[in-house]
This record gives sequence, structure tokens and C-alpha cells, in this order.
Amino acid sequence: MKALLVITGRGLGGDARVGLNVVKSLEKEGVKCEIALDHNAPGLLYEKNGYSWHKVSIPQAGGHAASKISTIKAGGKTLKAARETKKLIQHIKPDVVVGIIGGGAVIGCIAAKLAKVPAVALIDTPLDSKVCSRLNHCIVLPENQLFKSKNLPPNLEKSFFPLTPGITKGDKSNGLKNITQHILELKDNNPGKSIAEFDADKTTLLFSSGSSLFEMSVKALKNFTDVVNDEYNILLVGDPLKKEYLDMVDESKVINLGYIDWIKDCYAITDLAVLTDDGNMIQESMACELPCMALTKVKYGRYHNMAAIFPGAVVESDIIDLNDKIFDTLNNLNSIQAKTTEYSQEVLSAGKKIADIIISESKKNK
Repeated sequence: MKALLVITGRGLGGDARVGLNVVKSLEKEGVKCEIALDHNAPGLLYEKNGYSWHKVSIPQAGGHAASKISTIKAGGKTLKAARETKKLIQHIKPDVVVGIIGGGAVIGCIAAKLAKVPAVALIDTPLDSKVCSRLNHCIVLPENQLFKSKNLPPNLEKSFFPLTPGITKGDKSNGLKNITQHILELKDNNPGKSIAEFDADKTTLLFSSGSSLFEMSVKALKNFTDVVNDEYNILLVGDPLKKEYLDMVDESKVINLGYIDWIKDCYAITDLAVLTDDGNMIQESMACELPCMALTKVKYGRYHNMAAIFPGAVVESDIIDLNDKIFDTLNNLNSIQAKTTEYSQEVLSAGKKIADIIISESKKNK
């Protein structure tokens, strides 16, 4: 069996990570996978993992932050892009097309319909939900408002995000080794500058907004470091969208790791993660039984209410109340961690569930 995955984004993280995890889940079930990314996508995540990809046009409206204008612009390019992907489908002859979120879901589903091939969409935004739910079977992800609905149409099923295989098997010793090496490099590159040290006996906090570092996450970090001294190990992960964001980072208190490919090892040495209100990141934390906080409205003002999906395990806060919420959470880590354990297994099984749905759909009409 062969699947073609049409994946939105630049192939770096976020939606690309979701796509990669679906690929790995399908491969585990014996499915051969081929990948399609936008012509302009660097695809570094796939390159690092040994995958090549086809290039097609995948217009983006902006996901959860899409405006009427961006939606209209993307819509105007959609039919042409779908015809291009239809040609790819006819060339490689997959048994099923899988559209991954936003433009990837929309283009994948329309192209599959034109090529008369079964399709499944992973839907997460208002636009992909509206379009894809009318065309084929859809998997509703946690950031989608439909995820909270109790009654869904027969062609819609809920699932948590598929997670990176082995995400719970972080190596604490490897994490410590990487951080130690990173600190040595910082000292070598910044002679005479005060650089934060890592103390294994201290509580460790991780601040991150994913592979890309957003301004509000850095502001939240600054607010916290302004009121603490050296009581904690404070880690920062992510490549800043603008380099000037790093001007707010006090490297005498914060170990700025930048973009890393050993996040599971980083989780293994973390006691509390201060993340954004994003389904995939929050789920990884649940899978690792790592207490976490969801900083709201970091990315373009989006709000997904992930605390309602994982009650008792995720502490939600806006930037104004974050410091107080961090201190309260640190005082209740054990009870919060116990709640994460309750969600861990269901979260970890999401990849298998999604693969089973895709395989089942591929066999219909045969």
C-alpha cells in the first residue's frame, strides 16, 4: 500500500512535525509513504530524517490567524494548485492521499477528489474544517474547535496529535552532556561574559514556543527572570523569529539553547515546561508525564484552550499572571504530574489510531 502525504508549511517544525509523525506511524504499519511539500519549503526536518519529497504548490491562508484577505488570496490559487497535485497523484498512483492541516489538507483533498483517489484530512483550522469535511473522511485534531464537540458527523473522528516515536525515552545523561557542551561553547565564544551554569540539584524550567521562538514567550521569560536570581535552571529553546528578541534574554540567568534536535533529552531534565497553547507541544509534555503550563495567545493571538482538554494536568495563564502561576505550579508539581500520567497512554496511541483510520479509508470503494 502507498500513501501520498500533502503537507502544509515550510517543512521545518510544527505542521511538518505532525506530517512526519504520520509518515512514521504509517510506515510502522507497512505503508510506503511519499511526501509533497510546497515549492518554497526548505524541508529541513525531512532532510534530517532522510526523506526526499515532491514539490507542488500549497497555498496558505494563515491557519488559525487567517484573515478574509489572505483566505481569498489562497482560494484564488487553490484550483491551480490542486490540478498540479492531481498530476502528481496520477503519476505516483497512491492508494490514499493524506492532507496534513491547512493548505496541505485542502489541496490534498481537492486533488484526490479530482483524481478519484480516497483521501483523509487532518484538520485543525476553520478553513480546512469547512472545506475538507465536505469532501472526505477527516481526523479532527485538538486545536480544532470541533474537538470539543460531543456529536460529530460520521465522516469526522477525533484524535490527539501523532507524536514523535520514542518521545518518552529521553536520555537525561545525554541532555546534561549537551547542555554542558553548549555552556562551554558559549563561554568560548563570549570571553568575560557572565554565562548561566546548570546545577543538577536545582529545579529546571523550560521556556519554549516550539521550533520558532515568538516574542511573547521571550517577554514572559524576561518577566520571570526579572524576579528571580539563581534559584532555578532556566532553559530557552527555539530559533527566534527576529534576532532582536534575544536582547531580552539575560544569559547570566538563562541557558539559551536555540533550535535543538534533542528535545526529548531536554524534557528528561526538565521539571516544569512553560509552553504555548499548542496541541502538539502540550501533548508531548503529557506523553512524557512532564508538568506544563500553557501561555495563551502567543502565536498571532490564537487561543486553543488546551487546559480544557487536559484538566488538572495543564495550567493555563496569560502573560500578566504567569509569574504567580509558575510559583503556584511549582508548589503543586506532584499532584499535577499525577494527572499527566492519566493522559499519557491515550496521547501515545494517537499515531496508531490515525494510521488505522487512513488504512481503512484506503480500502473503501475497492
